Amino acid sequence: MRILMLTWEYPPHIIGGLGKHVADLAPVLAAAGVNVFVLTPWMRGGATSETVAPGVQIFRVPPPYTNGQGFSMLVERTNLELEQAAITIGEQVGGFDLIHNHDWLTAKAAIMLKQRWRVPLVATIHSTERGRRQGTLGDDHAQHVHGIEWWLAYEAWRVIVCSKFMAAQMTEYFNTPPDKVDVVANGVYVRPDPFANAEERHTFRRRFAAADQRIAFYIGRIVYEKGLHVLLDAWPQVLAQVDTRLIMAGSGPYLPALQAQTKAMGLQSHVLLPGFISDYDRERLYRVADVATFPSLYEPFGIVALEAFAAECPVVVSQTGGLIEVVRPHETGITVVPGSASSLAWGILHTLQHPQWSQARVANALREVREHYNWQHIARDTIAVYNQVYTEWCASSWGKEHLVE
Repeated sequence: MRILMLTWEYPPHIIGGLGKHVADLAPVLAAAGVNVFVLTPWMRGGATSETVAPGVQIFRVPPPYTNGQGFSMLVERTNLELEQAAITIGEQVGGFDLIHNHDWLTAKAAIMLKQRWRVPLVATIHSTERGRRQGTLGDDHAQHVHGIEWWLAYEAWRVIVCSKFMAAQMTEYFNTPPDKVDVVANGVYVRPDPFANAEERHTFRRRFAAADQRIAFYIGRIVYEKGLHVLLDAWPQVLAQVDTRLIMAGSGPYLPALQAQTKAMGLQSHVLLPGFISDYDRERLYRVADVATFPSLYEPFGIVALEAFAAECPVVVSQTGGLIEVVRPHETGITVVPGSASSLAWGILHTLQHPQWSQARVANALREVREHYNWQHIARDTIAVYNQVYTEWCASSWGKEHLVE
C-alpha cells in the first residue's frame, strides 16, 4: 500500500507534537509493509528529497514568497505548491492508494488531491482551533481555521484522533458522526539513560540548579492554553515549603507575557525560561528533574506526559482533555484542578515531599508506556484504519466513475 502523508511539520521543522508524531510513526508503518511518502513544506532545513528509513521518503517543498502578506496567505499558497509537487510525485511512483493528512494547515492540498485522484482521504486531527481558544471563535482567523477543520473532517473517509476527549470534540464542534472517528493514541520511545555515569548527570544538573535545590520541569509550546501563568502563580506556594527551581522550556507567542509575570512576581532567581532547547537536552532534563508538570487548560492528548513516563520522571498534570486519559491519578501521576494555582502547588509539593510514592508511580508509568503507548501498537491501529478505508473504497462506486461505460 502506498500512502501520501501531508504534514506542515516534519524534522527539523518542529513546532509542537505533530511533526514528531509523523516522524515517529512513518518508519514503523513502513516496517509493517506500508510505503510512506511524506510531503511537507521546506521551512527549517533538511534535504528537499531524502529516504529516512526503508519505505519512507520525505519531500520538502519550498514555500512561495508572499511578500509579508501574512500567515494565512503563506498557508494558502504553500498548499498550492504542495498540491503541484504531489501530482509530480504521484506520476513518478505510479499513484497512491490513500492520502493521509495531518491537521488543517495542509488540508486544502489534501482535499484537492483527493478530488483530483478520486482516492480516499484519511485525516488525523491533532487539536482544534475552538478547543485551543477554550471553546470560543472570536476573530476572523479563528473562524477561518475552524472552517477548514470542518471541511477536512467532512471530506475525510475516516478521522483519526488521539483521545476520547478529541473524539467528543469532533462530534460537538463539527457534527462528525461518532462512527466515522477512530481513536489512536500517541506514542513514545523508551530511550536509554543519556548519562554515562553519576558524575556526568551531576555536572549537567548543576547547569540549572544548586545541589540542594529541587527541579521542576515544563517543556512544550509557550502558549496561553498550556496554563503556564497558573504555574507561576503557584510558585510562591511551592517555594514556601521546598526550594525548587522551575524550568519552563519552549518557544511561543506567550513567552514575553511569562517573562513579564516572572519579573513582576520577583521570581527571576527561581524561574528559568530558556526558550527552545534541543531534544537531547530535553531528554536529559527529564532525567534530572524531580517533577515534570503540565498544567494545561486545553490538551488534546498530552504526549509530554508520556515522554516524562518514558524518562522515569514523576508527573503532575491538569485534569483536562486527553491528559486524564493518559495519567491515572495516584497510579501513574498526580492530577490537579485546571486553572487552580493552589491545587497545582499541592500536586507538586506532594510529589516532592513523598519520593517513595512518586517512585512507585514512576514504575507504573514506565510499564504503561511499554505496554500500551509503543509505536508498534499505534502503527497497527493506523494500518487497520487504512485497510478499512481501502476495503470500503474498493467496494464502493466512488472514484471509479471513469470505469463505468
